[in-house]
This record gives sequence, structure tokens and C-alpha cells, in this order.
Amino acid sequence: MNILNLSLESSDSAEDATEKFADIVAAIREEYLSETQNYPWIVGFSGGKDSTLVAHAVFDALLSVAPSKRTRHVHIVSNDTLVESPLVMAHLHATQSVIEKAAQNLRLPITVITTQPDLEQSFWVNLIGRGYPTPNQTMRWCTDRLKIQPSSRYILDSVSACGAAIILLGVRSEESNSRRASIEKRGNLTDSNLSPHSGLSGALVYRPIVDLTTDEVWEILASQSPPWGGTHRGLIQLYRDAEGGECPVVLSKDEAAGCGTNSSRFGCWTCTVVEKDKSLQGFVDSGKSQYSCLIAFRDWIKSIRNDPSMRQVARRNGQVTFNVERGIHIPGPFTIQARGIILQKLLETQAEYGEPLISEAVVESFAAFG
Repeated sequence: MNILNLSLESSDSAEDATEKFADIVAAIREEYLSETQNYPWIVGFSGGKDSTLVAHAVFDALLSVAPSKRTRHVHIVSNDTLVESPLVMAHLHATQSVIEKAAQNLRLPITVITTQPDLEQSFWVNLIGRGYPTPNQTMRWCTDRLKIQPSSRYILDSVSACGAAIILLGVRSEESNSRRASIEKRGNLTDSNLSPHSGLSGALVYRPIVDLTTDEVWEILASQSPPWGGTHRGLIQLYRDAEGGECPVVLSKDEAAGCGTNSSRFGCWTCTVVEKDKSLQGFVDSGKSQYSCLIAFRDWIKSIRNDPSMRQVARRNGQVTFNVERGIHIPGPFTIQARGIILQKLLETQAEYGEPLISEAVVESFAAFG
């Protein structure tokens, strides 16, 4: 199903998807009420279609449980890299606010939280402060620092407090061959929906929508109103405008393949791993011209990555490195002069855009790097 042609009218396929969704909600309810463990649940919530459907299902399941039995706490955890696509973050924050208010009004044991990278690991500190070259497929330093570390830290804190934690992810085997292989490799524990997380000790993973197709996900979102109120129309329109998919929740390097690929377009507006930012370009094409300056800046920092005049000869450890097989010099970080140019161009882009793109605290921290 093409999202651009998605009809919000009922259909036989919508009815079939609705039945599947009812089974998923029932399975989540049963898992929630499991008497073998009462570990907290952590829902990885990016605000995209799959994680929204998981949050929807969990919310529905909780509403079907008697208040006296809602003893397991649910954390709906998002991650803000601080360079996320502005439109996507606006949608995420709006959805989080509605979920949090509804959970409070309905007295559901839900906490809504957003993790962020530490200042010293943030994108601008690494790019401008330390001079790291812009990320690419072979040097994707951003994913671990901006995504994996902040979310993993929150999960491990929950594990330490309760002995274990269960992560609910909106991964589906249809998403890609690599995702399917990863899911099949890990499998599930015997007689359980849970499997151990490959990189987080004490964390278990639950994939409630793993068998849904993309068509079924859209059918459910189009035909079912979210239990926290409103509709999913805003999410559907976001995808239509962007003509793309979202960067997934990433909790380990094994899962990082989905971040910054041609199949993931909702991600960081600064992402230089992808060849073209299809989501921001889609927004511009749909009439949101204010994002043109962000696209221009992103394209520029991608273009200067391998400019020898912008890079130091030696690497940060002082070594001069050569690739003997290819007979080429491996340059070091951006020069002090290049980093000044990047900062100046970023501030000019910020002035044109009209909203903050870099905080004063981050700019002040650059002094520590000389």
C-alpha cells in the first residue's frame, strides 16, 4: 500500500487488520499480567508509524486491565538527538503531551520520557568542537553517541532498580532482510514472547507487531482512533508530506543498520550518511519552504568532508595515517579554521531558519577544545 494513496474509509483489508490488532492487544494484556515476572516495560517510541502502533496497543491493553492489577509500570521512552527533523520532533512532542495527559487522567501507570545525549557527546560538540569529519557509512560516529548511549543508559537504570526490564519495540520482520535475519537469529525464549537483548544485560525484548505487514500497520492506524484521543491523521499526513519512513529506535550497534539508510528518512536533519534527505525535501516540495536552508547546510557539510584544505594532516592522536593498499593519506579532523567556518555558516543558517539549531551552552563549550 502506498501511503500517498491510503484511504481512511473502511474496507475488508481494514477489518482483517483490525482483527489482527485485537489479537495483538490481547497478547500484550496477557503478557502484562504475567505472574512469572513483573519487570517494568519500556516502549521505544520514535513517533513513527510502528512505534506509535505499539504505544497504541499497550495503552489499549492497560485500559482493559482492572486498576488493581495495573502493577507493572510502563515507560514510553523517546530519544532526541538534538538535531532531529524539526517537523518530526514537533509531531513527537505533541503526541507525547497527549499521551501523558491521557495517562494521568485515566490513572494509568505510564511515564513519558525523552532521553538526550550528554552535551560532551552531542553532534555539534563532536563536529565543531572536536572536528570529527561528518558521518558517513564507514565512520558513523553519531549513532552510538546520539542514540544508543542515552536510551541504553535509561534502560540500564531501570534494570538496576528492578533487576530486569522489558523493552517493547515496533520492529517487524517485513521491514528489511537484515531486520528479518536479526529477529530470526535472536529468536524467543522457550514458552515466552521475550528474548534477551544482545547488548543490554538484564534487558529482554518483546516485539508485539513483528508479524504485521506495512499495509496492515497503515490500515490499523487509519481505521482506529488512538486511545489517548484524536486521530492518527497527523501522523499519516506527516508521512505523505515527507514521502518516507522513519529512522527506527536504535539500542545497539546491531540495530544501527536502520539508521541513516535509504529506507530511513525521518531522522537527523544533519544526517550526511544518506545521499539525499528525502524527508526534508518532501516537506519543502509540499510547501514548507522554510526547511530549504537546512537542506542547503546539510548538503554543504557533506560536500566539505573530504576537502583536504578543511582537514588536518595528523589525526587527533597526533599520528599521520596512510592506507598502504590504496596509496592514500587518511586525513585527520577538521582544522580549527574549518570548524570556525562551519560554526559561522550554522549560525547564519539558524538566523535564516528563525529557530535555535545550536544552544549557547554548546557554543560556549567549544572554548575547551581550543
